[in-house]
Amino acid sequence: MLLADMGADVIKVEEPGKGDDSRGYPPFLRGTSAYFANLNRNKKSVVLDLKKREAREIFLRLVAKSDVLLENFKPGTMERLGLGYDDVNQVNPGIVYASISGFGQYGPYKDRPGYDIIGQAMGGLMSVSGWPDSPPTRTGTAMADIVAGLNACVGILASLRGRDRTGRGERIDVSLVDSMVSAMETVIQIYLVEGRVPQRVGNRYEFIAPYNSFPAEDGWVVIGVGGQEVWKRFCRVIGQDALIDDPAFVTNKDRVENVLQLEAVVSEWTSQRKVADIVASLMEASVPCSPILGVDQICEDPHIAKAREMIVEMDHPREGKMKVVSCPIKFTRMKPSIRSTAPLHGEHTEQVLRELLEVPAEEYLRLKELGAVG
Repeated sequence: MLLADMGADVIKVEEPGKGDDSRGYPPFLRGTSAYFANLNRNKKSVVLDLKKREAREIFLRLVAKSDVLLENFKPGTMERLGLGYDDVNQVNPGIVYASISGFGQYGPYKDRPGYDIIGQAMGGLMSVSGWPDSPPTRTGTAMADIVAGLNACVGILASLRGRDRTGRGERIDVSLVDSMVSAMETVIQIYLVEGRVPQRVGNRYEFIAPYNSFPAEDGWVVIGVGGQEVWKRFCRVIGQDALIDDPAFVTNKDRVENVLQLEAVVSEWTSQRKVADIVASLMEASVPCSPILGVDQICEDPHIAKAREMIVEMDHPREGKMKVVSCPIKFTRMKPSIRSTAPLHGEHTEQVLRELLEVPAEEYLRLKELGAVG
């Protein structure tokens, strides 16, 4: 999606019949999956039955005209179809061939199936997400899928830049599990350096205090106090100047060691005030804080939804106006945009074959009758 938003011509190859499984994922705007619509804008849909020789030949003709091939089958699937990297490289030595899978293209677990929750579990994220007395917890969004996709995007862009210098393509192997392990940052370093296994700590951060969510009269706020100067400003805002020199809280290390006592003081202050008042007071003193927004609030927020244009409208050919999340990357010169809505199943098969591959009309009809294309 990011590459398409930034101007790449993306052709999504789907199987005959129902197409991509995500076409059936909720939520729905009448009969259309908003999930699919959001992730597949700016793409073309071409239907090929890759189990048929004729469809594979068409696929390789597409490869010959492409810069990048991205697939997320189980390892070995593309090879069995005769469309593995070695096969594709013969047709287009400059191709950047990227694979996203649960566990990667090699290693003892490579043949295991993988979904987002598998990546979060095996990558360790669930072991440190949640509260001390709660079971391991999956994050509220598909973090493994998202981070793996971003890693693949970075790998693709780096490979294209490398090809500019060498003329050679690249084979990229990204796994959900590796992506989660790399996203664990200091959590894994704690074990590697100290030999201590990090546990679930809720919304706290082990090395900074106060750094947590706190109750307000009408909702919740998060507050993060890092550094001595911020700590002093924070104490003055909450009317606790005496804490600045209190031996229990003088240094950040002291505050971390006495976090329960400190959080009780902070909670007493926040719980007697409204979210807006807390945020206004702390912002005036440049103390990092924020309300915890619900999705409904995000979609109406003047900064997020309006000024930053993170919620935009697109025209769906069947359902009319549909709101989606826009590209999070903002540029000075170019502007990522939604040039077209998510395609209908097989919407561009004929166009791509006839115009890009210059397949004659009679040949296209023959392929369609064979069931190779749809």
